[in-house]
Amino acid sequence: MKYLIDFLQHKKIEKSHIFQELKCSVEEAEILRYFVQRHLKGDVESVVYQVLNAHFPSEDYRYVEHLQSVKNLMELGWLSPGSFGSVKLGELSNLELINSSLTLTPAMIRLLEEGRFETPLPKNVPYNDHLEYLQDQFQKIELYQKMSTTRHHYTQKSLSIDRITKRLQELQNRIQERVEKSETKLPVEELFEEYELSEKEQVIFLALLKEEYSSGEYESLREMNMLLNLISANEYDKIKHRALIEEGSTLIDEEIIDYDEILTSFAGVTRSFFINEEILRQIMHPHKAKKPKQIKLETLVEEQEIFELIKPKIKLEDVVLHPKTTALLDTILKQMDKKVAKRLQEWGIRQKRGIINARLIFYGPPGTGKTMTAHALSKALKKQVLSFDCSKILSMYVGESEKNVRKIFDSYKEIAKKSKTHPVLLLNEADQFLSARTTGVTGGSDKMHNQMQNIFLEQIENFEGVLIATTNLLESIDQAFSRRFDNKIEFAKPNFQQRMELWEKMLPKNAEYEEGFEIKRLASYELSGGQIKMVIKNCALRVAVKVLPIFTLQDFIQVIENEKRGSFGEDKTVGFVS
Repeated sequence: MKYLIDFLQHKKIEKSHIFQELKCSVEEAEILRYFVQRHLKGDVESVVYQVLNAHFPSEDYRYVEHLQSVKNLMELGWLSPGSFGSVKLGELSNLELINSSLTLTPAMIRLLEEGRFETPLPKNVPYNDHLEYLQDQFQKIELYQKMSTTRHHYTQKSLSIDRITKRLQELQNRIQERVEKSETKLPVEELFEEYELSEKEQVIFLALLKEEYSSGEYESLREMNMLLNLISANEYDKIKHRALIEEGSTLIDEEIIDYDEILTSFAGVTRSFFINEEILRQIMHPHKAKKPKQIKLETLVEEQEIFELIKPKIKLEDVVLHPKTTALLDTILKQMDKKVAKRLQEWGIRQKRGIINARLIFYGPPGTGKTMTAHALSKALKKQVLSFDCSKILSMYVGESEKNVRKIFDSYKEIAKKSKTHPVLLLNEADQFLSARTTGVTGGSDKMHNQMQNIFLEQIENFEGVLIATTNLLESIDQAFSRRFDNKIEFAKPNFQQRMELWEKMLPKNAEYEEGFEIKRLASYELSGGQIKMVIKNCALRVAVKVLPIFTLQDFIQVIENEKRGSFGEDKTVGFVS
């Protein structure tokens, strides 16, 4: 206790050991010393009036001139509110402060005991094991908790908050330095990298992990508001950051964390979060793995020749569609929301939680945006796409088609199981699968085709996940297939207004156009989106070789007319894909 005694007994307080750490004036240090003296006499909380009146006795109330000094000590983080802890310092005037009870902060008490108020940074050496790594990370969470508590008392930036912020950054930098030097397996770091978790998502996860290691302590950090307070500077931030722990977030959708809904004492409902058991087991017992390791989707697709893996980039709002089609897609998206899926599970309509089930047919002429919309819908669902070109199935050996139909779905299931994801299965040009089955025939090819379709029908019936099949003709679809799909969505050729929008979106933005160039003239030609894209590409190839590469209306009209005279018709498949 030498630092405490030194601070209390030194005649010149500015010469005491801890004075430089206080960062305050001599007068403020004298006031603080008086609070310490009262604390040692059993007054854990002291009323400001009593302290100032005793330290600056006068009959003309001159002690009120020192109220700002008390407030400064609070802003520095040496004194904190006592019994009126719900009041924020920034909302408190000096005169309101006079009847307030204050207490020494933990930082001040530690400074008096140890001559410093912060734990020294860990040494910049490699981690020996993951527990040593977790110790540093949990220390970081304690700083976040301290920051949250400090913000509760301050409505404006203070030196106390500055100190914690600086300390947080120093500790974070030291952890990163140690990680880079380490060769030891660090499961938490691997998880952060695998799911590309943001800094705030990492804090949420570490806070919940800290609760798992607390063994019996009060689990306050599991509660939703406590987690949000850790990563939020104000109420606006709390509202914004709710998305990190709601349905649709990475932490929830990837089944890293989950929650229980519990009733509060005021008949409200709150959420208590926890780390999913499998993730927790991998971290707490990394050497006792029983379940197969999750393999990245990209790796699994590289090992096979059936599917093309697509990472969707285009958004639904960027696809030009008929308003009714857009409205229907919006409705389907709402039906596939995880909250709706959970509700259906509670009602007993769906059995498995976490898997979105939907089987959709997109039908319409070539180039109307079926494939592009499938990609955009997948992006809205935050899923990648496993795409299969159904025309390939007929190019395989006779008698093998039935086997290959099964192989499509078996391969999808295997990839989904090993990657622990459920990408969208996109079956492009599925006309041959969906067409009406032949009756009253005995030919071998017809029998094979019917058998292939029966297998396809069976696989669709048992499919779990999101399946989208595209086709050019709906009228030829077998009724048995039609009943197996949840929605059949038409993609009609764009009208004049939609063609205007398509031309405006797809014309090169950085190109030069002739004076008086009118998109309306181009939009008067009844082209699909795919056809418009092809015309722009072919026209650009012509213009690019000109001495003066300027797009003219006549360039486009000539390309359109030339294509119409050739094979630019309904029989030519023009994919409207990005």
